[in-house]
Formats: sequence, C-alpha cells, structure tokens
Amino acid sequence: MDVELRQLRCLVAIVDEGTFTDAAIALGVSQAAVSRTLSALEKRLGVRLLRRTSRETSPTAIGLRVVAHARRVLAEVHNLVQEATSGHAELRIGHHWSALGRLTPALQHRWRQAHPDTQLHLLRINSPSAGLTEGTADLAIMRRPLDDRRFDSAIVGLETRWCAMAAGDSLARRRSVRMVDLSSCVLLVDHRTGSTTAALWPADERPATEESRDIDDWLTIIATGRCVGVTARSVVDQYPRPGIVYLPVRDAEPVAVRLVWWRDDPHPATCTVLELLTDLYRT
Repeated sequence: MDVELRQLRCLVAIVDEGTFTDAAIALGVSQAAVSRTLSALEKRLGVRLLRRTSRETSPTAIGLRVVAHARRVLAEVHNLVQEATSGHAELRIGHHWSALGRLTPALQHRWRQAHPDTQLHLLRINSPSAGLTEGTADLAIMRRPLDDRRFDSAIVGLETRWCAMAAGDSLARRRSVRMVDLSSCVLLVDHRTGSTTAALWPADERPATEESRDIDDWLTIIATGRCVGVTARSVVDQYPRPGIVYLPVRDAEPVAVRLVWWRDDPHPATCTVLELLTDLYRT
C-alpha cells in the first residue's frame, strides 16, 4: 500500500491540533478514524511517528522529519490543484539574460493596469527553451531561434548589438566599435542561451572563442580583460557592472527578439502578450 494524502493530512492535523480529539474535529471525522489512519501510516513506514500519553501527543525524532516532508507534499499538491483550476490566474514568462531591458518596467506596468487579476512573473531561466520544456514558463522571450517544432514564435522587435569589455581594454576609450575591431579578441559565448556566436563574423575574420555558462559568469570573465562579449542592448540596460564598459557595434546586424509559445497548447494570453510586446518595441 502506498502512502496516501489523507494519511499525511491526518498526521499534520494531529501535530497541529495537539490531540487526536481535536484533529478529528478539524478533519471532520471520528477519533477512531484518526487513530486507524495514523496506525496505517506508521505501519506503512515501519516507524513510530508520535509519542502518545494521557496528557499529550508529540512527534518522535523521525516523526518530526516525516511531518516536515508531509507539509511540503501537501503544499505542492495544493499548488498543483490551484494551478490546474485557477483559470490561468498567473502568467509566467521565461527569458534568458534579460526580459525587455529598459522596456521591462513598461511591460509590467501596462500588464498590471490591463490585467489586474492575472499576475505576471518574469523568470530568468538559463535553459535553451527559457523554461518552456521544463514547465516552469508559459511563454518565453528569446533572442535566438528555437529549433524545435513543438513551438511557434514571432519576432516582436529588434535590438542593436553592443560589445562588453573590461574598462581597461584599449578599445574602451572609443565611442563605438566595428566587427573587424573584435576579430583579434577572444569572444566569450554562451552556446546554450547567448545571442551571439563567432558565426556572426565572416569566415576569415572570426574571433577565437571561449565558453561561459550564464550572464553572471559572462560578466565576471569579461571584467578580467581576458575576453570580450557581444550581446543585445537589453543586457546593457539590465546589467550595468563596475569594471565593464559597453560600446555599440555599429556594423553588426541587430538581434531579433522573439516571443515563443507551445504550438499545440498556447497560453490564453499569448495573443495579448504578442500585441503588447510588439507595441512596446514599436514605440
């Protein structure tokens, strides 16, 4: 027999209420039913969970650990039911390194005004799908194509490319740089989620590359002066960092910003978000 949710609820009720009698009242069952349910749980686990005397009931050492696990399980089940039955009371938008940069507050403000009953959560998730395949995001804002036929996408805007370099770099004194200026540098790239790779350069001008893992790793390494990075303007707005200088790359092609969603099961707010993001980038 597997452990049942009603057994966990019974255990937690006894601990919270202090007695079998009060637990029975809280659960709306008889005291005998509470005793049977707890005994069945202890038999299934093969341990004694509670110390029972004529005056009090208290958890054993293992009982304390089981109660802590039981609370987490019950909370997760509650969240699962709420998620499935809430009618989409929240919207989770995943993104890699930055949401919309300087446009992020405008997105949050407009959404709150137009949809006060649906909470918007912007989540930085460093996975190739920005949380879609993991189930932790309903939509995703991405700056690289997602080669997966399970998803649809639309370009909502374009962002200029900027170069991040150490403040002591010889190029840092300039007002801007060109692609060719970076050919002799070591380019730091994140092949999983970054928006720029060496393929952006002509084959005979491609810089050497090193690999990073996420935005914090990327910025930390660049600050040493060992590498430079090229990224979208939103990262510049989102991550000012001491020791890092950002310069526009004036001859680089722009970065396409995409909204991505499940092809066969789009979130009900997909069209609304698509229109909102497109309008923000247009204006």
